[in-house]
Formats: sequence, C-alpha cells, structure tokens
Amino acid sequence: MKPVLSTEEVRRLEDLIEKEGTSKAELMELAGEFVASLAEARSPKSVLVLCGFGNNGGDGWVAADILSQKGSDVHVVTPVDPDEIPSALARHVARRTAGRDVAVHVGPSRDELVELIEQSDLVIDAILGTGFHGELRPPFNIWISALNEIGASVISVDVPSGLDSETGERAEACVRADLTATMLAPKIGLYSGDGPEFAGELVCGELYDNLDEVIGEVDHAAEFVDPVDMADFIEPLPGNIDKYSRGSVLVVAGSAMYPGAAMMAAKSAARAGAGYVTVAAPDSCANLIRLALPSIPVVAIPSDSRGSFGAAARSVICEIAPKYDVVLCGPGMTTASGCMQVVSGLLESDVPLILDADALNCLGRGSIDGIDKTPELLRRNGALILTPHHRELSRLVAGDPVHDLRSAIEASQRILWACGSDNMLVIAKGPTTAVVGVDKVLIPTAGPASLATAGSGDVLSGIIAGIVATAHARSDAWPEFGAYAVTVHSYTGFAAAAEMGERSVIATDLIDVIGQALQLVEDEAMHALTGLGAAASKGE
Repeated sequence: MKPVLSTEEVRRLEDLIEKEGTSKAELMELAGEFVASLAEARSPKSVLVLCGFGNNGGDGWVAADILSQKGSDVHVVTPVDPDEIPSALARHVARRTAGRDVAVHVGPSRDELVELIEQSDLVIDAILGTGFHGELRPPFNIWISALNEIGASVISVDVPSGLDSETGERAEACVRADLTATMLAPKIGLYSGDGPEFAGELVCGELYDNLDEVIGEVDHAAEFVDPVDMADFIEPLPGNIDKYSRGSVLVVAGSAMYPGAAMMAAKSAARAGAGYVTVAAPDSCANLIRLALPSIPVVAIPSDSRGSFGAAARSVICEIAPKYDVVLCGPGMTTASGCMQVVSGLLESDVPLILDADALNCLGRGSIDGIDKTPELLRRNGALILTPHHRELSRLVAGDPVHDLRSAIEASQRILWACGSDNMLVIAKGPTTAVVGVDKVLIPTAGPASLATAGSGDVLSGIIAGIVATAHARSDAWPEFGAYAVTVHSYTGFAAAAEMGERSVIATDLIDVIGQALQLVEDEAMHALTGLGAAASKGE
C-alpha cells in the first residue's frame, strides 16, 4: 500500500528527512532530476518550463538545467528576474540555470507566452506547489488559461498549478496536466474533488533512498490500495466447500416502489462469490423478485399499505438474520416506519451488518444532530459497515457538507471515533471512494464515469456483501476486504464500458461483468506479484 499524505504531513516528512541528513536543497535537486527524467522519456526537442516564485518553481529550474544539458532546446518563463525570486533555494538554482544554455523570459506578454507554448513539444508546469489554495492572480491565471486553451502536452510538478493539494478544489484557472510528477508521496487532493480529472497520469518520485523507513513516522491521510495489495485476500475455492460454508448473505431490501434495488443487490452478492443468498422483501414485491431471480430464495415479509416493510417486519427479519454470515439492509427499502424498526432491530442483533441506501436514511432520521452525536445507535457487538454516498454521509452528520474525498473521510472519522468501535467501517462512496476504519483509511482504484448511473450503488453493496460473506472468518481484515470489493466494482465499470461504451452503461450491465472484474483484479495482482518475485530473485 502506498501512503497518501496531507499537506501538513508532507511538511513533517520533509523535516524528518532533513533531520536524517538530506537537506531540502538536495530534495529540490532530486525532484528536478525526476521531472527531467519523465520529460526526457517523451523525447522533446523543445521544452518550455513555467516557474513560480517558490520551491516548486525551483524544481522546474533544476529540470530545465538538466534537460538543456541533455540537448533539448529549453525556455524558462518566470514572473521575476532570477535575482528577485523570494525563495532562497529557488533563487539559487534559478541563478545557476540562467547562467547556462537556457533561454529565460521574464514576465512575457500573453501573446509572447502563447508563441512560446506553440513552439514547444512539452510544457513543464512548476508554477505553484502544495501551499496553494484559493484563486490565482496575474500573471499565473493568464499563463494557465493560455496553456489550457492551446492544449499543450503538460507535466505538472507535484500538483497541477491551481489545484488545492489538500481538498482537490480547483481555482477557475487550473492546469490540466497529462502527467503529474508528485514528490515523496501522493497528496490527498490528487484523489479528491477535481484532482483526478486535472492531474492526469500520476507518477510518484520517492526521491529519498530510505523513504520506507521514515514515512511510517508521520501520520498518513490515507493509503492507496493496488490490486497487488489484495493478493492475500484472493483465495481459490477449496474442493470440500458447500454453498453454506462458502458464505451466506441475507439481503433485506426492496419495496413496491423499488423492487429492482433488491434484485440488483442480491444478484451482485451471488456473482461476487456468496454461496447462498436470500432476499427478505415486502410481500408487495416478493413474487416479482422471485420471477426475476429464480436461483435466489425470497422470503415475503408483511408490508404496510404503501408496499414497504410493515410493523411485523422487524420480528420476522430479526429471527432469520442470525442464520446468515452477513446481512445487507437498505437498497430500495424506503424510510417508512416499519423500515426504521427493521434497521434498529438489526443493529441490536450481533449479526455482521451492512447498511446501505435507505437504511442509512433511516439512521439519519432516527438520530439527533447527527449520529456522531448519538453514537449509542451504532454501538453493537457485531461488525458494522456503512456505505453512504456524499449526500447520505452529509445527512448522517446533521447536514455538514460532504462534497469531496477529504470531507468524506473527515465525516466518516467523526462517526467512527464517536462510536469508538474497532469493528466498524465506513465505505464513503464517491468519484474516489474511501474505505475508512478506526485506525486506517484505504483508497482503492477509482472507477470510470460509467459507474455514475442509477443502481450502481446497489451493485456495490451486493459486491461488498458477497465478498465479506466469504471472509467471515477474517473480520479483522474487513477494511482490506472492503477495498477489494470497491476495486472489483471499479473494474466492472471498466469492463462494462469496454463492451457498451462509457455513456451507455446501466447498473445491470455491471452485474453481468462482476466475474470478469474479479478475474481482472486477480490477474493484475498475480502479475504484479510475479514481477516483484522476479525482481527479488535478481536482487533488485
């Protein structure tokens, strides 16, 4: 797993590295070398480097120096003369580079800048670094708008200029990079908000040889999870398994208005590996679900006059729930009175429980000033997974805005820390999903825009249930299994988009390719492990 750091955590890491004997000046040289190596790989004949006032600009000056020595025609644009750069480190490398075979342009007009961009094969964006937030002022907003309008090939240093490295919020003018060369560790803002769209391909330069030894001494905002990190959780089915020992799921879902949500969640759980899946649905829609899912038993539960779970539902569901390894509650259920009683009854049981969709809305309605203020609602002996999207998560914390990865993580941690439970997990769904435990935050691979379709969340909840059910003996690793499930869901988006086209994917398409997605994750994990093993055998 790869650490993902906040801006403050990066500063602490740099200070720690300096205490270990590698100065910030040395790190600047190493950062510039890394950027230059990425640029050189693209074989540019001419390179334009846009440098700001600070140390990010210093990285750009170093890269410009190296590329010019390797034969590229290099031009540097700077807002002030090198002698007037306020950062001492950046001023030093700028003076050095300006005295060599590099063309320096101080404060060019927009027309002059446009001409320089159009004449360049590659542009290096070293304008602003991790300290930026808010809006840009001239000349940088002018530079960036010109750069984006021309559509040049761009490598950004550390973060695209105009992007907040903490929140992922972008200024009105923000560099749209083809590649972002981030230093030491990825920043949380590169995965949040507008970060994924504007960062392009993300490559991390570790710079410091002993990084693995020191990075554990600073807190991590999160950890990025690759398929290779899931290799220990991908196990072949033993020959002596049966449908019950393979893992069983009870899906408590559906209503007369939304029977399809129960169907999609249940079928996804079965496709994701559960050996035995049962649906408990209101009798108003039970027969419809039976017709759609002939391989899945359906228990008809007494309904109310509107086709949702009725007053008798709680006792019936709570009686059968302990027979299953995992209970998934919520998809298409509505927030009727009987549904709220079902949710409270399941919370009072000890069965491992996943609450999704309307079950979360029932929670929100039953809390006072947010469930972080009424944590007794969620304290239980059995394990608990909540799967809110941003709006649901905002409702769970009494309407505090949740609009990006960073705020979703913070809201999830508020809930977890208030409850003080080490067997609870929040899977905060969004363009980039965070799997948040009490003591760790995992960021799995994000899926494509094709996942932004009605019912996609029902498919994800089913995948989570199916995968967690097969891991009931390893509940201590639920964060990792949660990340595995999210990754599989992401890969269904890629697989379905490849077949249907990104704009045409609907939720049922995702279910049909869960098997392909599971295989893709497994193949990628095994391929990476094989590569690591080969490297180790060579002593690399």
